Amino acid sequence: MCGQALITRPCVLQGRLRAGRREPSRAGGGAGGSQLHPEHLDCGAPHLQHPLSILQPLEATPMFRALGLTSVAVASIDNYTAVFLGTVNGRLLKISLNENMQVVSRRVVTVAYGEPVHHVMQFDPADSGYLYLMTSHQIAKVKVAACDVHSTCGDCVGAADAYCGWCALESRCTLQQDCANSSQQHFWTSASEGPGRCPAMTVLPAEIDMHQEYPGMILQVSGSLPSLSTMEMACDYGNNIRTVARVPGPAFGHQIAYCNLLPRDQFPPFPPNQDHMTVEMSVRVNGRSIVRANFTIYDCSRIAQVYPHTACTSCLSAQWPCFWCTQQHSCVSNQSRCEASPNPTSPQDCPRTLPSPLAPVPTGGSQNILVPLANAAFFQGAALECSFGLEEVFEAVWVNESIVRCDQVVLHTTQKSQVFPLSLQLKGQPARFLDSPEPMTAVVYNCATGSPDCSQCLGREDLGHLCVWNDGCRLRGPLQPLPGTCPAPEIREIEPLSGPLDGGTLLTIRGRNLGRRLSDVAHGVWIGGVACEPLPDRYTVSEEIVCVTGPAPGLLSDVVTVNASKEGKSRDRFSYVLPLVHSLEPAMGPKAGGTRITIHGSDLHVGSELQVLMNDTDPCRELMRTDTSVACTVPEAALAAPVPVCVRFERRDCVHGNLTFWYTENPVITAISPHRSPVSGGRTITVAGEHFHMVQNVSMTVHHIGREPTLCKVLNSTLITCPSPGALSNASAPVDFFINGRAYADELAVAEELLDPEEAQQGSRFHLDYLPNPQFSTAKREKWIKHHPGEPLTLVIHKEQDSLGLQSHEYQVKIGQVSCDIQIVSDRVIHCSVNESLGEAEGQLPITIQVGNFNQTIATLQLGGSETAIIVSIVICSVLLLLSVVALFVFCTKSRRAERYWQKTLLQMEEMESQIREEIRKGFAELQTDMTDLTKELNRSQGIPFLEYKHFVTRTFFPKCSSLYEERYVLPSQTLNSQGISQVQETHPLLGEWKIPESCRPNMEEGISLFSSLLNNKHFLIVFVHALEQQKDFAVRDRCSLASLLTIALHGKLEYYTSIMKELLVDLIDASAAKNPKLMLRRTESVVEKMLTNWMSICMYSCLRETVGEPFFLLLCAIKQQINKGSIDAITGKARYTLNEEWLLRENIEAKPRNLNVSFQGCSMDSLSVRAMDTDTLTQVKEKILEAFCKNVPYSQWPRAEDVDLEWFASSTQSYILRDLDDTSVVEDGRKKLNTLAHYKIPEGASLAMSLIDKKDNTLGRVKDLDTEKYFHLVPPTDELAEPKKSHRQSHRKKVLPEIYLTRLLSTKGTLQKFLDDLFKAILSIREDKPPLAVKYFFDFLEEQAEKRGISDPDTLHIWKTNSLPLRFWVNILKNPQFVFDIDKTDHIDACLSVIAQAFIDACSISDLQLGKDSPTNKLLYAKEIPEYRKIVQRYYKQIQDMTPLSEQEMNAHLAEESRKYQNEFNTNVAMAEIYKYAKRYRPQIMAALEANPTARRTQLQYKFEQVVALLEDNIYECYSEA
Repeated sequence: MCGQALITRPCVLQGRLRAGRREPSRAGGGAGGSQLHPEHLDCGAPHLQHPLSILQPLEATPMFRALGLTSVAVASIDNYTAVFLGTVNGRLLKISLNENMQVVSRRVVTVAYGEPVHHVMQFDPADSGYLYLMTSHQIAKVKVAACDVHSTCGDCVGAADAYCGWCALESRCTLQQDCANSSQQHFWTSASEGPGRCPAMTVLPAEIDMHQEYPGMILQVSGSLPSLSTMEMACDYGNNIRTVARVPGPAFGHQIAYCNLLPRDQFPPFPPNQDHMTVEMSVRVNGRSIVRANFTIYDCSRIAQVYPHTACTSCLSAQWPCFWCTQQHSCVSNQSRCEASPNPTSPQDCPRTLPSPLAPVPTGGSQNILVPLANAAFFQGAALECSFGLEEVFEAVWVNESIVRCDQVVLHTTQKSQVFPLSLQLKGQPARFLDSPEPMTAVVYNCATGSPDCSQCLGREDLGHLCVWNDGCRLRGPLQPLPGTCPAPEIREIEPLSGPLDGGTLLTIRGRNLGRRLSDVAHGVWIGGVACEPLPDRYTVSEEIVCVTGPAPGLLSDVVTVNASKEGKSRDRFSYVLPLVHSLEPAMGPKAGGTRITIHGSDLHVGSELQVLMNDTDPCRELMRTDTSVACTVPEAALAAPVPVCVRFERRDCVHGNLTFWYTENPVITAISPHRSPVSGGRTITVAGEHFHMVQNVSMTVHHIGREPTLCKVLNSTLITCPSPGALSNASAPVDFFINGRAYADELAVAEELLDPEEAQQGSRFHLDYLPNPQFSTAKREKWIKHHPGEPLTLVIHKEQDSLGLQSHEYQVKIGQVSCDIQIVSDRVIHCSVNESLGEAEGQLPITIQVGNFNQTIATLQLGGSETAIIVSIVICSVLLLLSVVALFVFCTKSRRAERYWQKTLLQMEEMESQIREEIRKGFAELQTDMTDLTKELNRSQGIPFLEYKHFVTRTFFPKCSSLYEERYVLPSQTLNSQGISQVQETHPLLGEWKIPESCRPNMEEGISLFSSLLNNKHFLIVFVHALEQQKDFAVRDRCSLASLLTIALHGKLEYYTSIMKELLVDLIDASAAKNPKLMLRRTESVVEKMLTNWMSICMYSCLRETVGEPFFLLLCAIKQQINKGSIDAITGKARYTLNEEWLLRENIEAKPRNLNVSFQGCSMDSLSVRAMDTDTLTQVKEKILEAFCKNVPYSQWPRAEDVDLEWFASSTQSYILRDLDDTSVVEDGRKKLNTLAHYKIPEGASLAMSLIDKKDNTLGRVKDLDTEKYFHLVPPTDELAEPKKSHRQSHRKKVLPEIYLTRLLSTKGTLQKFLDDLFKAILSIREDKPPLAVKYFFDFLEEQAEKRGISDPDTLHIWKTNSLPLRFWVNILKNPQFVFDIDKTDHIDACLSVIAQAFIDACSISDLQLGKDSPTNKLLYAKEIPEYRKIVQRYYKQIQDMTPLSEQEMNAHLAEESRKYQNEFNTNVAMAEIYKYAKRYRPQIMAALEANPTARRTQLQYKFEQVVALLEDNIYECYSEA
């Protein structure tokens, strides 16, 4: 051995190194079996002071053989030996040997594709858990074992990995040094101990009666565990339900523990239609579950509910100790609860009905039915009823103690035949039945249904249906004669029209009156004189016969006859022909299969089944045939040899033709050149090898970074040329070839497949190094080159330095459509000249240079003279000069007028500014007081009304772009409790049960499960999304819906969902980078953009709730408080205080506050003082009162203003019901004015009472929906035609400039400024305890993608980040607070939030705001604050960038935690069913995309998709229509 546990090369000391059978060794460094030379005999001589001398040669038997081994390292662990073997293909084989030196496990690790592992391998001296090794270009540190892939002890120990064992108290698979206290006994179980030593537990008692008290539970714990007596233990029942557990004393191996049963009120609910439930419990030690077991809780009393028709029988045959009480008709677990009466003790003693056959009865027919009974003495004389299902109940009369008669039973059906189960129930007690283990059934038929012709009608006689044919199928009367014969058979179609002479063709005959039963036509089908034997299992009464043709004596063509007492003949003729085969091409192909062969002959289209067999056993696939040829794909063969080709029809003898196909050796690829390609692809790669003359088609694909595979061209038997595929990034990647549709694999790959089939085909001998595309420019980097037609043209093109090594023939330069002949090519310069004319006309021609698929336009060639351009320029300049003089004169005139107007208004502006300051100061102080009270109330009461996570998700994912939107807010009718609170629960289809009929559920669930597994295949899902997005009728609404449904379906696998989203984003970035990268993610027009929105919503929910929620809610409250401080027009919605100009009340209406003492009848709260304005309508007053009484209740539970009445007690004897419209309403200019507090003259401190009303008065409807032509509140609508009729006061009001009231916007803004600043700071700040991991991860991803594409513009990155987080998530939340809180978002609040959202958008933008007097107010209002906000945004982005980068493992752990946190919140089956509807709609396009994708073809995804469609096609729409 040359070194310690490290074999560098064979140490041959004397003679020839032989195995146990004296054979040459093939393992090791490739020196096996060769003749020794003198230099081989100095093993390690250069490293030793004295040469070694061995007299006796070493002999050994090989334990493992494999080709291409380059290095070995060995380690001994406990009773196991771990051997690490390097290969020439860049892989590390790990083999575990037991103490008998037998191989017990194998594993393959890929280190570097195609690079041989160096013979030196060394274990890490500091940590034996790692192994150092080298390849041609790198050194790798490989972990000796991946124990964490095993999640259970059985998997961990059963894997037989020498390094891995089960850490009992940490409940995970680890290396021994990674497990705490592993040196002590029973803490760590090694693989050598076997799975039998894994911790296990048994619970006593294993079955628990629901109604019995238990002092505790005994747990028998076995397996390799340390003593638990001194440890903190608990029994965990899930859902955070735990009880104390204890071990009385120290013990090992088998330990006894005692545990309290979970409290009865915390028992989980019983599953529907089940009398028991299985509960999983685990023992937790030091906070970790170390062992699990199940026990059962049963309830005997549920048996009668679950099995109402066999209650007694099911009770006494249950697996639990249950007893039946006849008197109470109940099942109990304690027999003492039964009253004194004869109670059965076995299922045979139960009172029950006995089965008795009944003849079928026509619909509407009356009959008496005798029902035999057993053990019914107890019930004799009791009033019984005969039940035939829903609402089909008839009187039952006792005949004797063992027979009951059902009198005058009349049943109806609209079906051909319907079975009604008969059961006896106690009269007046519909839930109590006599047992009917084998229920009697009554068959009711309807002759008028399901029999469209005579044969089908009369054929029902075999079923006992008394029907007769008389211009339709009718019930046979008692005096009518027996039915006669039917008309002659009518043959409408036969298929196929020809068959071979040997017969055996399945001939399908369709028509009418083709016999009442099979016996009518069993010997009555003929083709001329040749019989055709009907198949019983394929016969359909009257409609279809499938028969097997007999052999014919010779060529024959005749009609088909069917004789069923009368004879019918077909219009078409069936022909017996003799198919022949002549030749086969090609006659040879590789043994790997895939060769497409064509067999020529005549009459090859005949018969119902054709087979082509290679070597008489292996079928040829993908068969297509015509009259003269059959094409198919040959299967693979084990050996290279000639095989006979058999063409046979109808599984009979082979057609004579002596066809032979030669399987030859597979093509061999020896090298490819060049090994470099530009990232755009298209470079010609020459593939060298042997046997290429047999290749029909070949394609080239690149792993990991490659785009679509490319088709290659076979030049001769030794050369193939392939255009290199495009790549996603600059990197080195393995290359694979597909020859005749089969993946190419050399013998080395086949050998590795024997080692580990899962790792097979992952390596490749060939690689392509992808480098950046070459860059070109003109000699002086000019973009325009002038050229006069007729003159010679020579171009000098500069090329940036690259390592592609391109040859001159690989460049192509064009000027327009004319090629430029390349004359000189060097590393930096290309010379080319144009010999033909470029044309005499003036114009512009692009100069482009192409390398493979890369195409770059470097300049534009300008043709023609410039005299005309000079004349045109002079004319244009003259006209512009004249226009400038005129414009200057007009400007000076208007400037003088504007100056006089400015002086006039300057004094007014100063006065207004003073008023604004005063108004802001007072408003801010008042609002601060109100908000301080509100903040205290939030802390004292129930807090902020956050929506649950599931409602946040459904509202965010499905705003208005989903087909589920119409069902989203299906609310039940509101009911009010004693406190006046409305109990409403928002529902959504994705949150409830999957509503499908039970009959469809098994098939549907199986199909949806298969479809779910397909969606969890990354290749399928990406092809699926791309295929749908390519359809023109797949609208943006559908894209949003699909993205949200995918998010719900994959919510439990956010890691997988994130990987899919990233791959789709890479495609989107590539598409955007080729156009305008700054526009990426600006809108939501693709599936991945909506997926990103949803992903951000999920990942930012915690931040939204814990950090941003409170300042956002306080801002909303502040806006509402500020708006309510002034007048609000109830019809137009315009208000005195607002942030939005369009919602500003441009009138000076004085409003005085009124403090009202209000009591709410039916509410337990005391009366409250409510502040309102005297200009408020009565509906507005009601809303303020409701807000005061329900301020600690979510808005969805509030009563509505329409649900309550408001009564004013003017005196002790007088009271008035206050309404918006009544007989006292004032009419002005033909319009009714809504009543207000001022209209009713309600004084300060008035006493009002609000009460709930029984019915809503809908005569008025919502105030804001009233016709403005008939009603108004504060301001009548402007009407120019009615101007002469207006009063003097109204005319004076109109003269006031409405813009003068814009100052109120500033007042409202100044009042709310502090709350807005707090909100923006909360959004754009980072908490140290909870950093935004998702934001950091995604921003790093964007920076990585920009770097790969050479995008270094910081503005582009800023725009990408802004479009992905602030504009995609935060703006959506700011404009839609109802997504987060259970509140009322009025139209006015929505308008104010739009202004705030616009300010946030401007703060995140990098473009300078060009504002002027004509700019909209929603941009002008916060123009002063935008620069400061921008600094905060930039600082936030910088802080994100400075955060420690996240590894994929850390992010996956974070995403897994998010998935676990909200698991089982959504019904993924509903989401899958909705996704399947899209798959069904675009099924052909999806199939075409899967067929075109080589990876999908290789994994047969199209066939799996077809399985899903076949399973669901007949169920999904029927089930949904039934539901």
